[in-house]
Amino acid sequence: MLRGYVELWLAFFSCLIIGAVYGLVLFTTRSVPAAGELFGHTLGIVGFILMLLTETLYSIRKRSRKASLGRLSTWLKTHIYMGIVGPFMVLLHTSWKFNGIAGATTLLTIIIVVSGFIGRYVYTRIPRALDGAEIDSALSPEALKRARRLLSLWHTVHIPIGIALFIAAFVHVGGALYYATFLK
Repeated sequence: MLRGYVELWLAFFSCLIIGAVYGLVLFTTRSVPAAGELFGHTLGIVGFILMLLTETLYSIRKRSRKASLGRLSTWLKTHIYMGIVGPFMVLLHTSWKFNGIAGATTLLTIIIVVSGFIGRYVYTRIPRALDGAEIDSALSPEALKRARRLLSLWHTVHIPIGIALFIAAFVHVGGALYYATFLK
C-alpha cells in the first residue's frame, strides 16, 4: 500500500510535522502566527519557493528527453510532494485571513491543489511503463482515447489556473515587499 503512494505519504507526514511546529508556535505565543512576522514569512517564502519549483522543474524535465536528468516518474512524485507541502505552508502563512490579493491567491492555491489531485487520478488511469511512457495495449482503444481526452481537458483547465496563481502570488509578494520597504 505504501509503495504506490510514497509521495502522498511523505507529503502527509511533512504536513503533520509542519502543522505540529505551527501548533507549538501557536501554543507558546498564545496567538495565531502573523503572516508578516518571521515565522509567518518563513512559511510563506518556503511554501512559495516549493510551489515555484513544483511548476518549473517538472515542466522543464517533461520537455527534456535527457535520461540523465532522472526518471520522469520520480520528477512527477517530487512535483506532487512539493505541490502539497508548498500550498500547505502558504495556507499557514495566511494567518487565516483571506482578504484582498492574498485571499485570491489562497483561493487559486486551493483550486490548483484540488485540480492536481484530479490530474493525478486521471494520469494513473492510463497504463504506463516505468519510464512514464504510455502502454497502448493495456487498455481498449476506446478507453485509452477517453483517458487521453480527459487528461487533455484537465490540462486546458489546470495550466491557466496555475498561471493565474503565479501572477497573483507574484503580485502579492511584490506588494508585501513594497509595503515592507516603503510604507512600514
